[in-house]
Amino acid sequence: MQSMEEFDVVVIGAGPGGAVAALKGSQYGLKVAVLEEHPAIGEPVHCGECLSELALQRMELRLPKEAIAANVKGVRVVFPNNAQTVAREGGYVLHKQIFERHIASLAQENGAKFMLGEAAKEVERRASGGWLVKTSKWEVGAKVLIDASGYIGFLLRKLQLGSMHQIASGIQFHMEDIPQEGLLDFYIWPQYAPEGYLWMIPKEDGSANVGLSAKAKDRAGFNAGAKLKEFVKKMGWEGKKVKKAFGGAIVVSGPAAKTYAGGALLIGDAAGFTSPLFEGGTQLAMVSGKMAAEVAMKAISTGDYSEGFFSQYESMWKAEFPSYEKIIRGKNALYAMSDEELGQVGSVLPEDISSVPPLAALKIGAKIMLKNPALFGKGFVPAMRSFEYSRAQHYGW
Repeated sequence: MQSMEEFDVVVIGAGPGGAVAALKGSQYGLKVAVLEEHPAIGEPVHCGECLSELALQRMELRLPKEAIAANVKGVRVVFPNNAQTVAREGGYVLHKQIFERHIASLAQENGAKFMLGEAAKEVERRASGGWLVKTSKWEVGAKVLIDASGYIGFLLRKLQLGSMHQIASGIQFHMEDIPQEGLLDFYIWPQYAPEGYLWMIPKEDGSANVGLSAKAKDRAGFNAGAKLKEFVKKMGWEGKKVKKAFGGAIVVSGPAAKTYAGGALLIGDAAGFTSPLFEGGTQLAMVSGKMAAEVAMKAISTGDYSEGFFSQYESMWKAEFPSYEKIIRGKNALYAMSDEELGQVGSVLPEDISSVPPLAALKIGAKIMLKNPALFGKGFVPAMRSFEYSRAQHYGW
Protein backbone atom coordinates (compact mmCIF):
# COMPACT_ATOMS: atom_id res chain seq x y z
CA MET A 1 0.00 0.00 0.00
CA GLN A 2 1.44 3.36 -1.07
CA SER A 3 0.68 6.68 0.62
CA MET A 4 -0.49 9.81 -1.15
CA GLU A 5 -0.92 13.42 -0.16
CA GLU A 6 -3.82 14.75 1.84
CA PHE A 7 -6.82 16.33 0.12
CA ASP A 8 -9.59 18.63 1.25
CA VAL A 9 -12.17 16.56 -0.64
CA VAL A 10 -12.11 13.06 -2.08
CA VAL A 11 -14.88 12.27 -4.57
CA ILE A 12 -15.71 8.60 -5.18
CA GLY A 13 -16.77 8.27 -8.82
CA ALA A 14 -16.21 10.43 -11.91
CA GLY A 15 -19.72 10.37 -13.43
CA PRO A 16 -21.52 13.66 -14.10
CA GLY A 17 -22.24 14.26 -10.40
CA GLY A 18 -18.73 13.43 -9.24
CA ALA A 19 -17.13 15.47 -12.02
CA VAL A 20 -19.28 18.50 -11.18
CA ALA A 21 -18.48 18.13 -7.47
CA ALA A 22 -14.78 18.10 -8.39
CA LEU A 23 -15.19 21.09 -10.70
CA LYS A 24 -17.08 23.22 -8.20
CA GLY A 25 -14.87 22.16 -5.31
CA SER A 26 -11.71 23.05 -7.21
CA GLN A 27 -13.24 26.38 -8.27
CA TYR A 28 -13.79 27.08 -4.57
CA GLY A 29 -10.05 26.64 -4.09
CA LEU A 30 -10.24 23.20 -2.49
CA LYS A 31 -7.70 20.47 -3.08
CA VAL A 32 -9.78 17.70 -4.72
CA ALA A 33 -9.08 14.12 -5.74
CA VAL A 34 -11.47 11.87 -7.68
CA LEU A 35 -11.28 8.08 -7.45
CA GLU A 36 -12.75 6.40 -10.55
CA GLU A 37 -12.87 2.62 -10.73
CA HIS A 38 -12.87 2.46 -14.55
CA PRO A 39 -9.76 3.17 -16.63
CA ALA A 40 -11.55 5.82 -18.70
CA ILE A 41 -13.99 8.56 -17.66
CA GLY A 42 -17.50 8.14 -19.03
CA GLU A 43 -17.16 4.47 -19.89
CA PRO A 44 -19.03 2.24 -19.97
CA VAL A 45 -22.14 4.27 -20.91
CA HIS A 46 -25.18 3.14 -18.90
CA CYS A 47 -27.96 5.61 -19.80
CA GLY A 48 -30.01 7.00 -22.68
CA GLU A 49 -27.66 10.01 -22.88
CA CYS A 50 -30.15 12.89 -23.02
CA LEU A 51 -29.92 16.23 -21.19
CA SER A 52 -32.11 19.32 -21.30
CA GLU A 53 -30.90 22.78 -22.24
CA LEU A 54 -32.27 24.00 -18.91
CA ALA A 55 -29.96 21.61 -17.06
CA LEU A 56 -26.94 23.12 -18.80
CA GLN A 57 -28.14 26.65 -18.05
CA ARG A 58 -28.55 25.81 -14.38
CA MET A 59 -25.00 24.48 -14.25
CA GLU A 60 -23.58 27.31 -16.38
CA LEU A 61 -22.08 24.73 -18.71
CA ARG A 62 -21.57 24.89 -22.45
CA LEU A 63 -21.40 21.74 -24.52
CA PRO A 64 -18.48 21.20 -26.88
CA LYS A 65 -19.79 20.36 -30.36
CA GLU A 66 -18.19 16.94 -30.28
CA ALA A 67 -20.30 16.01 -27.22
CA ILE A 68 -23.60 16.55 -29.09
CA ALA A 69 -25.07 13.54 -30.87
CA ALA A 70 -28.38 15.26 -31.70
CA ASN A 71 -30.52 18.28 -30.87
CA VAL A 72 -34.04 17.48 -29.69
CA LYS A 73 -37.18 19.60 -29.42
CA GLY A 74 -38.89 17.84 -26.55
CA VAL A 75 -40.38 14.64 -25.15
CA ARG A 76 -43.20 12.65 -26.77
CA VAL A 77 -45.14 10.13 -24.67
CA VAL A 78 -46.86 7.31 -26.57
CA PHE A 79 -49.65 5.24 -25.01
CA PRO A 80 -50.72 1.64 -25.85
CA ASN A 81 -53.38 2.81 -28.33
CA ASN A 82 -50.76 5.04 -30.01
CA ALA A 83 -52.30 8.22 -28.56
CA GLN A 84 -49.49 10.77 -28.16
CA THR A 85 -48.69 13.97 -26.35
CA VAL A 86 -45.58 16.17 -26.57
CA ALA A 87 -43.85 18.38 -24.00
CA ARG A 88 -41.76 20.82 -26.00
CA GLU A 89 -38.51 21.72 -24.25
CA GLY A 90 -35.16 21.80 -25.96
CA GLY A 91 -32.20 19.67 -25.17
CA TYR A 92 -29.57 17.31 -26.46
CA VAL A 93 -28.69 13.71 -26.94
CA LEU A 94 -25.08 13.38 -25.85
CA HIS A 95 -22.02 11.39 -26.53
CA LYS A 96 -22.07 10.83 -22.79
CA GLN A 97 -18.45 9.80 -22.44
CA ILE A 98 -17.28 12.98 -24.21
CA PHE A 99 -19.59 15.11 -22.06
CA GLU A 100 -18.29 13.63 -18.81
CA ARG A 101 -14.67 13.95 -19.93
CA HIS A 102 -15.34 17.60 -20.76
CA ILE A 103 -16.51 18.34 -17.20
CA ALA A 104 -13.57 16.38 -15.80
CA SER A 105 -11.14 18.37 -17.96
CA LEU A 106 -12.57 21.63 -16.60
CA ALA A 107 -12.06 20.29 -13.07
CA GLN A 108 -8.49 19.30 -13.92
CA GLU A 109 -7.80 22.77 -15.28
CA ASN A 110 -8.78 24.07 -11.84
CA GLY A 111 -6.43 21.66 -10.09
CA ALA A 112 -8.56 18.57 -9.39
CA LYS A 113 -6.69 15.27 -9.57
CA PHE A 114 -8.36 12.25 -11.23
CA MET A 115 -7.11 8.78 -10.30
CA LEU A 116 -8.41 6.35 -12.94
CA GLY A 117 -8.68 2.62 -12.46
CA GLU A 118 -8.78 3.17 -8.69
CA ALA A 119 -11.87 1.86 -6.90
CA ALA A 120 -12.49 2.83 -3.30
CA LYS A 121 -12.29 -0.40 -1.25
CA GLU A 122 -12.42 0.73 2.37
CA VAL A 123 -13.01 3.93 4.28
CA GLU A 124 -12.37 4.74 7.92
CA ARG A 125 -12.45 7.72 10.20
CA ARG A 126 -9.08 8.83 11.51
CA ALA A 127 -8.53 9.54 15.18
CA SER A 128 -6.95 12.86 14.18
CA GLY A 129 -10.04 13.81 12.16
CA GLY A 130 -11.11 13.32 8.58
CA TRP A 131 -11.05 10.13 6.53
CA LEU A 132 -8.73 7.53 5.15
CA VAL A 133 -9.82 5.98 1.85
CA LYS A 134 -8.10 2.81 0.66
CA THR A 135 -7.92 1.56 -2.92
CA SER A 136 -6.03 -1.54 -4.05
CA LYS A 137 -2.87 0.60 -4.37
CA TRP A 138 -3.26 3.80 -2.42
CA GLU A 139 -4.29 5.39 0.84
CA VAL A 140 -5.82 8.83 0.37
CA GLY A 141 -6.58 11.29 3.16
CA ALA A 142 -9.57 13.65 3.08
CA LYS A 143 -11.36 16.15 5.26
CA VAL A 144 -14.63 15.54 3.38
CA LEU A 145 -15.90 12.61 1.32
CA ILE A 146 -18.42 12.93 -1.52
CA ASP A 147 -19.93 9.66 -2.69
CA ALA A 148 -20.71 9.66 -6.41
CA SER A 149 -20.34 5.89 -6.78
CA GLY A 150 -23.68 5.34 -8.53
CA TYR A 151 -26.32 2.78 -7.67
CA ILE A 152 -23.92 0.70 -5.53
CA GLY A 153 -23.96 3.46 -2.89
CA PHE A 154 -20.45 2.93 -1.48
CA LEU A 155 -20.90 5.13 1.60
CA LEU A 156 -24.53 4.09 1.99
CA ARG A 157 -23.19 0.63 2.77
CA LYS A 158 -20.02 1.56 4.60
CA LEU A 159 -21.61 4.15 6.89
CA GLN A 160 -24.96 2.34 7.17
CA LEU A 161 -27.03 5.35 6.16
CA GLY A 162 -30.05 3.35 5.00
CA SER A 163 -31.25 0.37 3.03
CA MET A 164 -29.60 -0.47 -0.27
CA HIS A 165 -31.27 1.00 -3.34
CA GLN A 166 -33.91 -0.91 -5.25
CA ILE A 167 -33.07 -1.04 -8.92
CA ALA A 168 -34.68 -1.62 -12.29
CA SER A 169 -32.96 -3.24 -15.24
CA GLY A 170 -32.22 -1.01 -18.20
CA ILE A 171 -31.08 -2.30 -21.60
CA GLN A 172 -30.76 -0.55 -24.94
CA PHE A 173 -29.57 -1.05 -28.49
CA HIS A 174 -27.75 1.61 -30.48
CA MET A 175 -29.44 1.00 -33.84
CA GLU A 176 -29.04 2.39 -37.34
CA ASP A 177 -31.70 3.79 -39.67
CA ILE A 178 -34.46 4.49 -37.12
CA PRO A 179 -37.26 6.93 -38.15
CA GLN A 180 -37.19 10.01 -35.93
CA GLU A 181 -38.65 13.51 -35.66
CA GLY A 182 -36.24 15.26 -33.32
CA LEU A 183 -38.10 14.14 -30.18
CA LEU A 184 -37.33 11.84 -27.29
CA ASP A 185 -39.98 9.14 -27.65
CA PHE A 186 -41.09 7.42 -24.44
CA TYR A 187 -43.55 4.51 -24.70
CA ILE A 188 -45.73 3.49 -21.75
CA TRP A 189 -46.51 0.01 -23.06
CA PRO A 190 -46.81 -2.47 -20.16
CA GLN A 191 -46.96 -5.39 -22.60
CA TYR A 192 -43.23 -4.96 -23.15
CA ALA A 193 -42.10 -2.98 -20.09
CA PRO A 194 -44.19 -3.79 -16.98
CA GLU A 195 -43.81 -1.05 -14.37
CA GLY A 196 -41.44 0.73 -16.72
CA TYR A 197 -41.23 2.24 -20.18
CA LEU A 198 -39.45 2.03 -23.52
CA TRP A 199 -37.66 4.71 -25.48
CA MET A 200 -36.30 5.83 -28.80
CA ILE A 201 -33.65 8.49 -28.35
CA PRO A 202 -32.37 9.89 -31.67
CA LYS A 203 -28.65 10.24 -32.36
CA GLU A 204 -26.53 11.27 -35.33
CA ASP A 205 -26.87 9.95 -38.89
CA GLY A 206 -30.32 8.44 -38.30
CA SER A 207 -29.15 6.15 -35.50
CA ALA A 208 -30.90 5.95 -32.14
CA ASN A 209 -30.76 4.45 -28.67
CA VAL A 210 -33.74 2.08 -28.42
CA GLY A 211 -34.25 0.76 -24.92
CA LEU A 212 -36.36 -0.58 -22.09
CA SER A 213 -36.48 -0.20 -18.33
CA ALA A 214 -38.58 -2.47 -16.12
CA LYS A 215 -38.62 -3.90 -12.60
CA ALA A 216 -37.39 -7.33 -13.67
CA LYS A 217 -36.91 -8.73 -10.17
CA ASP A 218 -40.63 -8.56 -9.47
CA ARG A 219 -41.58 -10.72 -12.44
CA ALA A 220 -40.57 -14.35 -12.72
CA GLY A 221 -39.16 -15.23 -16.09
CA PHE A 222 -39.06 -11.63 -17.34
CA ASN A 223 -36.31 -11.18 -19.94
CA ALA A 224 -35.61 -7.52 -20.71
CA GLY A 225 -33.53 -8.31 -23.80
CA ALA A 226 -36.25 -10.54 -25.26
CA LYS A 227 -38.95 -7.96 -24.58
CA LEU A 228 -36.86 -5.23 -26.19
CA LYS A 229 -36.49 -7.39 -29.30
CA GLU A 230 -40.28 -7.87 -29.36
CA PHE A 231 -40.72 -4.10 -29.19
CA VAL A 232 -38.23 -3.59 -32.02
CA LYS A 233 -40.18 -6.06 -34.13
CA LYS A 234 -43.48 -4.35 -33.26
CA MET A 235 -42.05 -1.02 -34.43
CA GLY A 236 -40.95 -2.51 -37.75
CA TRP A 237 -37.27 -2.08 -36.96
CA GLU A 238 -36.36 -5.75 -37.05
CA GLY A 239 -33.39 -6.24 -39.35
CA LYS A 240 -31.93 -2.80 -38.61
CA LYS A 241 -28.28 -3.00 -37.66
CA VAL A 242 -27.54 -3.01 -33.93
CA LYS A 243 -24.23 -1.18 -33.48
CA LYS A 244 -24.01 -1.89 -29.76
CA ALA A 245 -26.08 -3.33 -26.92
CA PHE A 246 -25.56 -1.85 -23.47
CA GLY A 247 -27.36 -0.83 -20.29
CA GLY A 248 -27.22 -1.03 -16.54
CA ALA A 249 -29.05 -0.73 -13.23
CA ILE A 250 -31.34 2.22 -12.53
CA VAL A 251 -32.20 3.35 -8.99
CA VAL A 252 -35.99 3.38 -8.51
CA SER A 253 -36.41 3.44 -4.71
CA GLY A 254 -35.89 7.17 -4.23
CA PRO A 255 -33.55 9.10 -1.94
CA ALA A 256 -31.64 7.23 0.73
CA ALA A 257 -32.95 7.46 4.29
CA LYS A 258 -29.97 9.68 5.03
CA THR A 259 -27.74 11.41 2.46
CA TYR A 260 -25.11 12.76 4.84
CA ALA A 261 -22.91 11.94 7.79
CA GLY A 262 -20.38 14.03 9.65
CA GLY A 263 -17.84 14.92 6.94
CA ALA A 264 -19.56 12.90 4.18
CA LEU A 265 -22.23 13.46 1.52
CA LEU A 266 -24.04 11.26 -1.02
CA ILE A 267 -24.91 12.63 -4.46
CA GLY A 268 -26.57 11.46 -7.68
CA ASP A 269 -27.51 7.79 -7.95
CA ALA A 270 -25.52 7.04 -4.78
CA ALA A 271 -28.06 9.18 -2.92
CA GLY A 272 -30.96 7.67 -4.88
CA PHE A 273 -31.59 10.79 -6.98
CA THR A 274 -33.43 9.77 -10.14
CA SER A 275 -36.60 11.27 -11.60
CA PRO A 276 -39.28 8.68 -10.74
CA LEU A 277 -41.29 8.31 -13.94
CA PHE A 278 -38.70 8.29 -16.72
CA GLU A 279 -35.70 7.80 -14.42
CA GLY A 280 -33.52 10.65 -15.64
CA GLY A 281 -30.62 11.21 -13.29
CA THR A 282 -27.96 13.40 -14.93
CA GLN A 283 -29.37 16.79 -13.98
CA LEU A 284 -30.09 15.66 -10.42
CA ALA A 285 -26.56 14.28 -10.14
CA MET A 286 -24.96 17.51 -11.32
CA VAL A 287 -27.04 19.78 -9.10
CA SER A 288 -26.49 17.59 -6.04
CA GLY A 289 -22.76 17.56 -6.85
CA LYS A 290 -22.76 21.34 -6.89
CA MET A 291 -24.62 21.47 -3.56
CA ALA A 292 -22.21 18.98 -1.98
CA ALA A 293 -19.19 21.01 -3.09
CA GLU A 294 -20.70 24.11 -1.53
CA VAL A 295 -21.32 22.38 1.81
CA ALA A 296 -17.80 20.91 1.75
CA MET A 297 -16.31 24.35 1.12
CA LYS A 298 -18.26 25.86 4.04
CA ALA A 299 -17.28 23.01 6.37
CA ILE A 300 -13.59 23.34 5.53
CA SER A 301 -13.63 27.13 5.87
CA THR A 302 -15.25 26.91 9.32
CA GLY A 303 -13.59 23.70 10.47
CA ASP A 304 -16.98 22.21 11.34
CA TYR A 305 -17.29 18.56 10.28
CA SER A 306 -20.15 17.65 12.58
CA GLU A 307 -23.18 15.70 11.48
CA GLY A 308 -25.35 18.67 12.36
CA PHE A 309 -23.41 20.94 10.01
CA PHE A 310 -23.58 18.46 7.14
CA SER A 311 -27.34 18.02 7.60
CA GLN A 312 -27.78 21.33 5.76
CA TYR A 313 -27.06 19.45 2.53
CA GLU A 314 -30.22 17.39 2.96
CA SER A 315 -32.21 20.55 3.68
CA MET A 316 -30.83 22.10 0.48
CA TRP A 317 -31.84 19.32 -1.88
CA LYS A 318 -35.21 18.78 -0.22
CA ALA A 319 -36.02 22.46 -0.71
CA GLU A 320 -34.98 22.33 -4.38
CA PHE A 321 -36.02 18.93 -5.76
CA PRO A 322 -39.68 17.95 -6.19
CA SER A 323 -41.24 15.52 -3.72
CA TYR A 324 -40.23 12.04 -4.76
CA GLU A 325 -43.08 10.49 -2.76
CA LYS A 326 -45.74 12.50 -4.60
CA ILE A 327 -44.37 11.53 -8.00
CA ILE A 328 -44.10 7.89 -6.96
CA ARG A 329 -47.80 7.91 -6.04
CA GLY A 330 -48.60 9.11 -9.54
CA LYS A 331 -46.21 6.63 -11.13
CA ASN A 332 -47.72 3.73 -9.21
CA ALA A 333 -51.22 4.86 -10.16
CA LEU A 334 -50.18 4.95 -13.81
CA TYR A 335 -48.65 1.48 -13.67
CA ALA A 336 -51.77 0.08 -12.01
CA MET A 337 -53.87 1.02 -15.05
CA SER A 338 -54.69 -1.47 -17.79
CA ASP A 339 -53.65 -0.92 -21.40
CA GLU A 340 -57.21 0.20 -22.17
CA GLU A 341 -57.19 2.70 -19.32
CA LEU A 342 -53.78 4.05 -20.33
CA GLY A 343 -55.15 4.52 -23.84
CA GLN A 344 -58.09 6.45 -22.42
CA VAL A 345 -55.68 8.71 -20.54
CA GLY A 346 -53.64 9.32 -23.67
CA SER A 347 -56.71 10.07 -25.77
CA VAL A 348 -57.84 12.99 -23.55
CA LEU A 349 -54.47 14.71 -23.40
CA PRO A 350 -53.77 17.58 -25.83
CA GLU A 351 -51.25 17.00 -28.61
CA ASP A 352 -49.01 19.59 -26.95
CA ILE A 353 -48.84 19.31 -23.16
CA SER A 354 -46.03 21.85 -22.79
CA SER A 355 -48.31 24.27 -20.99
CA VAL A 356 -51.73 23.32 -19.62
CA PRO A 357 -53.60 26.30 -18.07
CA PRO A 358 -56.22 25.61 -15.38
CA LEU A 359 -59.14 25.78 -17.81
CA ALA A 360 -57.52 23.23 -20.13
CA ALA A 361 -56.82 20.95 -17.15
CA LEU A 362 -60.51 21.11 -16.23
CA LYS A 363 -61.44 20.13 -19.79
CA ILE A 364 -59.09 17.13 -19.60
CA GLY A 365 -60.75 16.09 -16.34
CA ALA A 366 -64.20 16.47 -17.90
CA LYS A 367 -63.20 14.22 -20.82
CA ILE A 368 -62.02 11.52 -18.43
CA MET A 369 -65.32 11.80 -16.53
CA LEU A 370 -67.13 11.02 -19.78
CA LYS A 371 -64.82 8.19 -20.83
CA ASN A 372 -64.18 6.44 -17.53
CA PRO A 373 -64.94 8.29 -14.27
CA ALA A 374 -63.53 5.34 -12.29
CA LEU A 375 -60.04 6.50 -13.30
CA PHE A 376 -60.25 9.30 -10.75
CA GLY A 377 -60.46 6.66 -8.05
CA LYS A 378 -57.45 4.92 -9.58
CA GLY A 379 -55.24 7.99 -9.27
CA PHE A 380 -55.71 9.88 -12.53
CA VAL A 381 -54.80 13.24 -10.97
CA PRO A 382 -51.53 12.06 -9.29
CA ALA A 383 -50.64 10.27 -12.53
CA MET A 384 -50.95 13.52 -14.46
CA ARG A 385 -48.80 15.28 -11.88
CA SER A 386 -46.10 12.65 -12.35
CA PHE A 387 -45.92 13.69 -16.02
CA GLU A 388 -45.61 17.35 -15.05
CA TYR A 389 -42.82 16.60 -12.57
CA SER A 390 -40.88 14.74 -15.26
CA ARG A 391 -40.25 18.01 -17.07
CA ALA A 392 -36.78 19.61 -17.21
CA GLN A 393 -37.77 22.43 -14.85
CA HIS A 394 -38.50 19.80 -12.20
CA TYR A 395 -35.19 17.98 -12.83
CA GLY A 396 -36.75 15.30 -15.02
CA TRP A 397 -33.92 15.29 -17.58
